[in-house]
Amino acid sequence: MTRPRVLILGNSGSGKTTMARALAELHGVDHLDLDLVAFSEPGVRADFEDSAAAIRAFDLEADGWVIEGSYASLAEVASPLATEFVFLNPGVETCIAHARARPWEPEKYDSKADQDAGLEFLLDWIRSYPGRDDDYGQTAHRTVFDAFTGDKREVTSSDLEG
Repeated sequence: MTRPRVLILGNSGSGKTTMARALAELHGVDHLDLDLVAFSEPGVRADFEDSAAAIRAFDLEADGWVIEGSYASLAEVASPLATEFVFLNPGVETCIAHARARPWEPEKYDSKADQDAGLEFLLDWIRSYPGRDDDYGQTAHRTVFDAFTGDKREVTSSDLEG
């Protein structure tokens, strides 16, 4: 039986990591947060080809997976490998509420205080999502999602409220 390969794309605070962890556990597959391949060191973006190679290597090594992140260009690398694509698009206010309630992420921050020190920057980043014209914006996410021809679903705020 082929295990799922699920790609999740969305704004910061949209619930990507929460959904990815739940799906990975449910299906017994590996989970890759694209932040781990997008940066060569904290605050320094890795070369795109290095990040793309890391995604392809992960796909080859994993017996099914969930990949999640907010990088449209890296999602484009993963999408041809995916069996399903989930676009988390619950709206800016939901993302802000999630960011405010986010537990400490020790894989990304040395302490909860370090994480909280960047909260206002993160909230501004989230607010800019609908108008951004870069790799992290709603337009780029929509473009990658719309181009995917396999099983896909967009999750909106009304889907999360039920």
